[in-house]
This record gives sequence, structure tokens and C-alpha cells, in this order.
Amino acid sequence: MTTRRRFLTILAGASILPTLGSATTTSWHGIALGAEAQILLEHSDADALITQAVAEIDRLEGLFSLRRDSQLTRLNRMGKLAAPAPEMLELLSICSMLNARTKGAFDPSIQPLWALYAENAAAGTQPDAKQIAAVKARTGWNNVQFSPLEVSFAKPGMALTLNGIAQGFIADKVAALFRAQGIRNVLVNTGEFMALGNAPDGAPWPVKIANTDGRVVPLSNAAVATSAPLGTTFDDSGALGHILDPRTGQPGGHWSQVTVAATTAATADGLSTAFCLMSADEIKEAHLDAVLDVITLT
Repeated sequence: MTTRRRFLTILAGASILPTLGSATTTSWHGIALGAEAQILLEHSDADALITQAVAEIDRLEGLFSLRRDSQLTRLNRMGKLAAPAPEMLELLSICSMLNARTKGAFDPSIQPLWALYAENAAAGTQPDAKQIAAVKARTGWNNVQFSPLEVSFAKPGMALTLNGIAQGFIADKVAALFRAQGIRNVLVNTGEFMALGNAPDGAPWPVKIANTDGRVVPLSNAAVATSAPLGTTFDDSGALGHILDPRTGQPGGHWSQVTVAATTAATADGLSTAFCLMSADEIKEAHLDAVLDVITLT
């Protein structure tokens, strides 16, 4: 399986990282949910603030990661999760809203289908129509039930993946942590970008979108996310994309790449995934007030 490509980069040249007064802009680099992560902050107490932010990233990964023993992996293993964390309930509520707005194009219950394709890819094959239909019967967001007491599945063998939205959600939560500390200007990148205020030069944070001849999205109190069906592929030839259409069970894509700017990174992240599977008219119909811009590439 080919690895995920990055489509957004911060233009971190001299104009973005100047020395301002007695403090310098601090840049932290790490990993969040398997993706490269970065925080850019100009503050005299930046190291301590970033330490808190990194701890928050780790805490939230403990809820949403498929790579470690998390609330999500326990839910998938047992089919239910007692006393879910408030953040789990919040994210599942966002998923419900996006599922409804996209008429099912966004559906985290596709994890069994994703596993089917991954297992076949490891064996050098592709699933046939009968296999896809059998596994698709174990999906469907309407079969996910959640309350402060419990998250559960209505059918056996179901599982969730939050990889299409958790990176953005974590960016929102880290930005909220900084905001609660009185920080007005910071850029959080957990695979998707969330910006508070402006860059140290006083202009909005410039985020460059790949494959657009240098197009830059200026971010100020806003977020941006990009998805591409062939950004990760199941096959080494790069033809079988990782974004599966929940409605068909097949890899899909109307667009080669979709970028969404929105007021929250969770919204941008989830919609950039779903919009890959939707026509221009469907995208327009699903429009939310939180969406600031949509950039599609054929």
C-alpha cells in the first residue's frame, strides 16, 4: 500500500518566521495520528505551551487512533464502548451532521470495507462483488448508536474509522487549548491546518495547496484540509484509491483533489473527504455556513 501524500504546506520562509521583539517564533514538529504535525507559535512561553499542546494531541490519539489501544479500537473490538469520552461523543455528533449533509458520502462505518480492500491488497488481489456486498452489509451510519452512557453498533462485525475527520478535530482542540491560554496567533497542523489570528508578519497564515500552481489559502481563524482519492492507494500501481464510497462499497472519486476551507478543521477534514465522492451540484447542495471555500481539481 502506498503511503499518504501531503497536499498542504506552510510557507515557512523568512517572512513567516521572523524575530519579533524579545521573543522568536517557535516551531514544533512531530506526528499526530500517523501524519506529520507542526505548531508555529510566537510567544515568550512557547515551549511550555507547546508541551501542553503535544500532551493534548497524545490524549486525543488515545481516543481516536486505530494504531494503538484507544477508545475507538476498543469499540471496534467489542462492538460497544461504555462511558465514552466527551470528545468522542462530540466527534460522533459532528460525523452524524456531516453524514446527513452529504447524504451518506461521509460515513466512518466503512472501516470493514477498508479492511477488506487492505487485506486483499496485501495478498495481491482485489475483492470481488460478492465479498464487497457481504461486507457492505455490516456498514451504515444509521447502525451507530451513541449516548453519554454508551456507543454501540446495531449489527455484529461493524467498525469505525475516524481517520477522515479526527486529524481536523484534534487541530480544533489544540487550537482551543491555545485560545484558552490567551494565545491569539498560532498555526496548528495535525495533518490538516487550523489557524488562530495571523502569522508573525501580521498577514494571515499562508498555506500552499499542492498541484494548484502555487495557490495559497490565507488562513485567519479558519481551517483548511485537502483530500485526494489517489493520495493513498491500496495497490503499488497507484490505481486503487483509498477513499471508498460508502454508498457503493467501491473506491470512488469525481475529483483528483478537493480542498475545503472552513471555520473548523473537523468540518474541513470531513467534507474534503466526502466531496471527493460528490458531483459539483451535490457539493453545492451540501453547503454549510461553516464552509468558506471549496477548490476541486479534475
